[in-house]
Amino acid sequence: MTDAGGGESFEVRLALAQKTSAKLREAIGFVIVGQNEVVDQTLWGLLAGGHVLLEGAPGLGKTLLVRTLSSCLDLKFSRIQFTPDLMPSDVTGTNILVTSADGSRHFTLHKGPVFGQVVLADEINRATPKTQSSLLEAMQEHACTIAGVRHAMEEPFFVLATENPIEMEGTYPLPEAQLDRFLLKVIVPSPTEDEMTEILVRTTGRDRGEPPKVLSREELMILRALCRDVAVAEPVLRYASRFVRASDPTTPGAPDLVKRALRFGAGVRGAQSLVLASKAVAMLDGRAHVSFADVQRVAKPVLRHRLIRSFEGEADGITTDQVVAGLIEAVATRPEAVQQAMAR
Repeated sequence: MTDAGGGESFEVRLALAQKTSAKLREAIGFVIVGQNEVVDQTLWGLLAGGHVLLEGAPGLGKTLLVRTLSSCLDLKFSRIQFTPDLMPSDVTGTNILVTSADGSRHFTLHKGPVFGQVVLADEINRATPKTQSSLLEAMQEHACTIAGVRHAMEEPFFVLATENPIEMEGTYPLPEAQLDRFLLKVIVPSPTEDEMTEILVRTTGRDRGEPPKVLSREELMILRALCRDVAVAEPVLRYASRFVRASDPTTPGAPDLVKRALRFGAGVRGAQSLVLASKAVAMLDGRAHVSFADVQRVAKPVLRHRLIRSFEGEADGITTDQVVAGLIEAVATRPEAVQQAMAR
């Protein structure tokens, strides 16, 4: 990617961003077979400056996707393998006593793996809540406090966590407060027959090598700033607000499905995430503005982990994705008063 921060127009910078993202997808496709929607949603999180939670059965390439993405970016990669005996200091680091050559002793900070730029939190639901919470400050504040001293993360800072929904015995589901820190929750599906065949061809033959580097740190920061500059008209902002408010069963006029299936809806951070992810979608499509369709496209990965089902919803087997699909149908893109005025 060439310098997009010079005197080029916004449209030119958008075209460069679209071209660069296409190269990034191509580089990831050098290793990852299929999973186009998963790759796109991961890129939404990367460019919007949010963290991503990947959920899928073992062997679907969640960890491989993260490692491949880090290989395509000229950034510092670190991995945390979460286990029940992992301690918070194993994640954040700790001060250790060091003896100098002259015999004097002093404490030196030994930084943990959270001080990477692309951080893989593998099987995050395997660790205890105490260890899981050690990521909270880093994810929200992009800083970590150790022994009363605040240490800032090197930007960009991007956490990709994985979890396995099948083996739940001995796991610790993430609390809602931590789930809310993830911009997106991405469901990784099983491959099709054609994709499975291609996977076998690639993984049972000679090593194909590493994918090429596509983005430097400076170029990624430019893309993130450009994503923030994508315009969102007030009607689209109001639609996002109505969409999130409608997910709250206590909101007057909430859909019947929401009242029956949910105990709590999404909040302010959910609305912010809807807009940010929609900006990333528009930018990757080369558009300077967000559409209603963009908000609807990102609604499931943005909201599925922010909606808390009621006992009735769980008993009836209603998933949060079904609730979001119902919201897409129920929430009008324009207020009822505006629609009536346009119909006259």
